[in-house]
Amino acid sequence: MHAQNLSAPVPPEFSKLPYLRVLDLSRNYLNGSVPLEWSTMQLTELSFMGNRLSGPFPKVLTNITTLKNLSIEGNLFSGSIPPETGNLVNLQKLIISSNGFTGVLPVELAKLTNLTDLRICDNNFSGRIPDFIGNWTLIEKLHIQGSSLEGPIPSSISALTRLSDLRISDLKRKGSPFPPLSNMESMRTLTLRKCLIHGEIPDYIGEMRKLKNLDLSYNELTGEIPASFDQLARVDFIYLTGNKLTGTLPGWALGRNDHLDISYNNFTWESSSPTECPRGSVNLVESYSSSVDKLKIHPCLKKNFPCPASGIQHQYSLHLNCGGKEVDINGQKYEADREQSGASMFYMVPEWALSSTGNFMDNDMDADIYLETNTSALSISGPVSELYTTARVSPLSLTYYGLCLMDGNYTVSLHFAEIIFTDDRSFYSLGKRIFDVYIQEKLVLKDFNIEEEAGGAGKPIVKNFTVVVTSNTLKIHFYWAGKGTTGIPDRGFYGPLISAISVLPNFSPPLGKGKKINVLLIVGTLATALFLGLVVLGIMRRKGWLGGKVSTEKGMT
Repeated sequence: MHAQNLSAPVPPEFSKLPYLRVLDLSRNYLNGSVPLEWSTMQLTELSFMGNRLSGPFPKVLTNITTLKNLSIEGNLFSGSIPPETGNLVNLQKLIISSNGFTGVLPVELAKLTNLTDLRICDNNFSGRIPDFIGNWTLIEKLHIQGSSLEGPIPSSISALTRLSDLRISDLKRKGSPFPPLSNMESMRTLTLRKCLIHGEIPDYIGEMRKLKNLDLSYNELTGEIPASFDQLARVDFIYLTGNKLTGTLPGWALGRNDHLDISYNNFTWESSSPTECPRGSVNLVESYSSSVDKLKIHPCLKKNFPCPASGIQHQYSLHLNCGGKEVDINGQKYEADREQSGASMFYMVPEWALSSTGNFMDNDMDADIYLETNTSALSISGPVSELYTTARVSPLSLTYYGLCLMDGNYTVSLHFAEIIFTDDRSFYSLGKRIFDVYIQEKLVLKDFNIEEEAGGAGKPIVKNFTVVVTSNTLKIHFYWAGKGTTGIPDRGFYGPLISAISVLPNFSPPLGKGKKINVLLIVGTLATALFLGLVVLGIMRRKGWLGGKVSTEKGMT
């Protein structure tokens, strides 16, 4: 009974079906909790994924010890995980992501030694990732993203040699060296993002022959990219974004067909290094250390990304229709932003630039979509609605740059509207989009939920911030910290979404009008005026009109 938009409490009458083994009630609109009558059922597979069930973890399910697969992902459950969950010793798959669970993970979960698939993302747990994860020696898929758990990753993870899909992100408090994963010969997807990992990347990562997706972004990794990475023949995506990697860029990096993002690092430039940020599948923005500031290489490679045409072309406002075409809103032109790619992409025009990192996981699509058009009805009409019919999305990290802005105070307005999830009584309305926003490296929105803030899907909301622009550059960064649903309405819908950006000065711009100020033109005009003024003064003085000179013409003394 999957995806039928059933809107009702969960029926207790299912307990009268003694031979029922597999029950799929996923992606509906069911409410309430699980009836106590269900304790006598002999289910082996049960899915409530994507409903509106609420209350504490349904203890009645811990009596169905025949269960092998259990998913209550994407509901409204809260409270702690009961120790009785350890009674489900036959469980092979347990998915409790995207709820409101809290507290520590009970030690009784160590009894679930038959687990092959565990996903506990997007909850509000406390405490560390427990050492007892080493008991799950049969596990192949382990997801702990945005769970609010603390680091470090325990060394007992080395016992999980069957892992093929490991995703851990956004750990808190204590960091650690790279976890021991050298025996993971089956690894296909490895995500250790923002896990406070320091030290060097071990060579054995490059020897994972089956690896397809590698994300080590936003850690504190140092040293060089291991030479063994040249052997990652099967890999499709490599994200080393936002670390402290040094050394020279490996020769293989620019010649690969896969997506490679090594932006925001501290590489050393040499004569064979690229002099510009390439367009395509490699992202190098802000990837070189500050020591290159005096070199004549493209500013996009430098830290802090200064104005590419510094001293020539300055502006004091910016208006972007993110993900959409150029539009005119009440006489103000919003520039188009229609670049289609995004997995490891850098795009730049004279006035602004865009850096996008990440691919949408588990959606079984060959080409991800980074520009979205509204599916929900907008609650706004008129010309301004054109700003909200499209949006740019990102599965991991998205950064917009305002370039060549005059230094000073500005008001940055971020325009949002949730245009994917709906505002009705269907499972399409149950999605939660949550992300963080940074401006000039400062966190300004934490766990931001567009729909919740706006009061519904399809409703626009504008967030205004006063910021200081220095070095002529404005930086707006959107980041997915593993929060929110990832499987509603289907797999692969999550991460930041932005509809439009407008930037206006909190000061009176020079000349009082016009968007751009051509500094060379101003200097040239002033120089010309000064030269002509001196010539005129010289003539006037020779004529004696300014005094200080006696005329020698005949008849005059």
